[in-house]
Amino acid sequence: MAISGPEALNSLEEALRDIRREEDEISKRLARASERITKFRENEADLLRQLAMVRLDPAAQAQLAQTISQAEARAREMVRKHAGELSSTEDALKELDAGIAALTQQRAQALAEVDKRQAELKALSARIAAAIAKDPDYAAKRKAADDLQAVAAEALRKTQQSEADREQKGRPYRDDPLFMYLWNRGYGTRNYQSNNLFRWLDGKVAVLIGYNGARPNFAMLNELPLRLREHADRQAANAANAEKAIDDLENKAIDAAGGQPVRQAIETAQANIAEIDGKIVATEDDRDERAKAMRQLAQGGDPAFEQAISAFAESLGREDIKSLLAEARRTATAQDDALIAQIDDLRMRVREEDAETVDQKDRLKTLAARRRELEDISYEFKKARYDDPRSTFREDKLVGDLLNDFLRGGIAAATYWDLWRRSQNWSSGTSDWGGGYGLPRNGRNPWPDNGGGFNWPDNSIGGGNSRGSSGGGGFGGGWGGGGSSGGGGFSRPRTGSAGTRKTGGFKTGGGF
Repeated sequence: MAISGPEALNSLEEALRDIRREEDEISKRLARASERITKFRENEADLLRQLAMVRLDPAAQAQLAQTISQAEARAREMVRKHAGELSSTEDALKELDAGIAALTQQRAQALAEVDKRQAELKALSARIAAAIAKDPDYAAKRKAADDLQAVAAEALRKTQQSEADREQKGRPYRDDPLFMYLWNRGYGTRNYQSNNLFRWLDGKVAVLIGYNGARPNFAMLNELPLRLREHADRQAANAANAEKAIDDLENKAIDAAGGQPVRQAIETAQANIAEIDGKIVATEDDRDERAKAMRQLAQGGDPAFEQAISAFAESLGREDIKSLLAEARRTATAQDDALIAQIDDLRMRVREEDAETVDQKDRLKTLAARRRELEDISYEFKKARYDDPRSTFREDKLVGDLLNDFLRGGIAAATYWDLWRRSQNWSSGTSDWGGGYGLPRNGRNPWPDNGGGFNWPDNSIGGGNSRGSSGGGGFGGGWGGGGSSGGGGFSRPRTGSAGTRKTGGFKTGGGF
């Protein structure tokens, strides 16, 4: 059963909300576990004081009690401060979640406005198509634009094949430590610098592994994709310029048919969507930073807190305490045995809590990675205009079993996104002409992007809606912008300590 673009995006956003909710719940559980462990330590300290009163003389009792009490007081103060920071961070996360929800709702309303205005333009389609048909320049420019798109698509296909060859065929070179040692030093190029001894030794290594014959092949594997990518970008820009000329003709026909006010309303709504998408990205990044802080706090990552808790635990494991416990175990008295049994029970519970938090911490790390990947996919989804009401997906498992497989780690993010692209179609019947406001005959995306550049989807797998990812849209200011990643992967920008996304590639070494 097919699913619509808005339904699909809603499923992705719902999955994101579920992940964020589970992250928050695990962080809270970890925080509570840390509090319980500290409480167990406090109870153990109290029992040790009682045992000292039975087993030690007053002077030794006082010294031991002072040592434990000092560490306990510091730990208790840090727990109080830690709880306050956790509460503050939790409140900030709730506020950011509310902000993301509000922005998502605003975006849905703006998209609904675009769809409403599109329906109004559809009523003008007959007159627009007639005007376009009478323009002798349109057919020639349409054919030229289609030809340039075909050239750009082929250039992209060759680029992607070359990049795949670089990864696959270059792996044996990269897996050879001796080859990579010489490669990284630039051996055999004008950039190689070394003293006579190392030159002699490197030369021996080069002869041993046949480096001089292998180096040009590896260099070509690395260099060719870069050159092809540059060529593909040039062809994409040519296609984008040709599409811009087509869009100008279509806009004139729309305006002549009385559609200018509606077209301008669509432009305004699109600009609004672009602005909202920028705010969503910024808010998600802010939340990512807060969630990272929450994870660190929940896991005891605050150095002062960790030091205080460790010092408390160490004070309970001192040699004199070990001796006290050993002596109490050797002598059988009812009071000693009861205290020892309680101490052993508390220590066992601490070990159980520690063991459980290991799994929780691993789960939290996995969730954070999966959330970021799903944010990337959601960004690409909106950037490709797949949330348009006329966008459909043949495979409903994308929001069912396949989504679950991705969330469980059974499908890589790039593979999951590729499945979305392969399944996507544009519904037919909204218009009979090629004007960008209605669905054209060739099934292209009805919302061309006017943001400049020919933004082919990264790792595109053919398809018949190529123009939808082009620049030079019919009515300016496409939404969900952002540049291509230029080498595969996702193009969602990341700010702050989340880092800048790298786009692959290898050192070309030396003079290459």
